[in-house]
Amino acid sequence: MPPGGAGGPGHGPVRTKVEPEPKLPVFVLTGPTGAGKTEWALRLARSAPVEIVSVDSALVYRGLDIGTAKPSRAVRASVAHHLIDICEPTESYSAGRFVADALAAIGEIHARRRVPLLVGGTMLYLRALLDGLAVLPQASVPLRAQLDARAALQGWPALHAELAALDPAAAARIAPHDSQRIQRALEVCLASGQPLSVLQRATSSPLAETPLRYWILCPSDRAQLHERIARRFEAMMAAGFLEEVRALRQRGDLTAYNPAMRAVGYRQLWAHLEGRYRLEEAVRRAVAATRQLAKRQLTWMRAERRGQWLDPDTAEPSWNTDIIQELGALGL
Repeated sequence: MPPGGAGGPGHGPVRTKVEPEPKLPVFVLTGPTGAGKTEWALRLARSAPVEIVSVDSALVYRGLDIGTAKPSRAVRASVAHHLIDICEPTESYSAGRFVADALAAIGEIHARRRVPLLVGGTMLYLRALLDGLAVLPQASVPLRAQLDARAALQGWPALHAELAALDPAAAARIAPHDSQRIQRALEVCLASGQPLSVLQRATSSPLAETPLRYWILCPSDRAQLHERIARRFEAMMAAGFLEEVRALRQRGDLTAYNPAMRAVGYRQLWAHLEGRYRLEEAVRRAVAATRQLAKRQLTWMRAERRGQWLDPDTAEPSWNTDIIQELGALGL
């Protein structure tokens, strides 16, 4: 053997360069309410090394089961889910808390050499995670009380018009009767002196260096989406949705003003139980509100340039196969 070892005269052993392992990706499956995201995610999770991370502002609450189409305990026992049933309906859950919880879940999933699949349609949460969360002023109880008093006199559409003058970009994403978001956007404008939309743009994503795959699930026929929404609400009512809301009212620690009880469907059935209108009217209003929610979600999604649109009636077989092949290439 030459002096100096296998590397030849005057040289040590030849060292092979070790390539770093590729970073594991984050997958996103979003779409309007009623599009079938949960079913798609479950079918993939049963055939690929992924774990589901919920991106849904209602699924975080314990006791909100039927009206949120929450996966059953048996399903969650067979497929790993995260950020479901993590707080009481008396609590307020925020985008900031979601980002912290989601990042923790993503880190744990990656540590197990698996891939997180973010599933849900709460676009405010998803955008906060993928684009960064703006540093916003803390909630001001006196200012909120002032805005509530003005809304009681003038109506939330009037405050929405005021927001449109102060922050047109934020107002364009908020419905004229979405009291919670109108109030927060006005609060930020008045407390900071800057539009909410400007503060939100001056952010960076905590996942900026993470490979991302992003899909938007939506039927190409909007009438079909509306039919799906109506059928799903009918199934919820048959499964005992009204009784679920009645039980929540009877707890005694919730009111119609808790964020959990302002969720679509819960709000309308709560109003029925208060005697504000008949059950048939409550159902009609709930279905209409769900369609409006889907419309608002689609407005956000159309502005999302990263997403690949999928039609649930045509795309699934190739979608599953492509993802499984992609994960195989990563050694998963």
